[in-house]
Amino acid sequence: MAGDQVTLRPVAEADISLLERFSTDPEAVGSFAWYGWSDPGRWRRNWTQNGLLGDEGGQLLVVLGDEVLGFVAWRSILTSRSSHCWNVGINLFPEARGHGYGTRAQLLLVRYLFAHTQVARIEAGTEVGNLAEQRALEKVGFTREGVARSYTYRDGEWRDVVFYSLLREELASPTG
Repeated sequence: MAGDQVTLRPVAEADISLLERFSTDPEAVGSFAWYGWSDPGRWRRNWTQNGLLGDEGGQLLVVLGDEVLGFVAWRSILTSRSSHCWNVGINLFPEARGHGYGTRAQLLLVRYLFAHTQVARIEAGTEVGNLAEQRALEKVGFTREGVARSYTYRDGEWRDVVFYSLLREELASPTG
């Protein structure tokens, strides 16, 4: 693991207290992902159950050397009775934002999911106002599909969400 390169790794028990900040600290989450305080114990319960790596989704830490920058996550979305795709997301601590770490982490995540699962499609959504995340998704290779109006409720208002997708055959060579 290169000390100057972003990588992904599974969550260890010692990391749980860091992840709990995303449930209890509005500044850690950031304005586009703060939906109010939530149960911080869910991180430990889910880690105890399956190490935050399950058949229906999971979380991996985004790290730079030994420093935890945040996490990436994915969950299964049924697309028909016999198929599904992954919906992915990311949350970095404030000090890690704006350095390109999120773009690299999301690229690593989609490579991982395409290498280790049979899905043909990975999708992501972000609020219309989250231009940094939209740029990051586009750098990874995601295609903007459209806007879902009044899709999510946050901070007293319904928010529009931009949806993106990346198909298996569209993923660039794994050497980047």
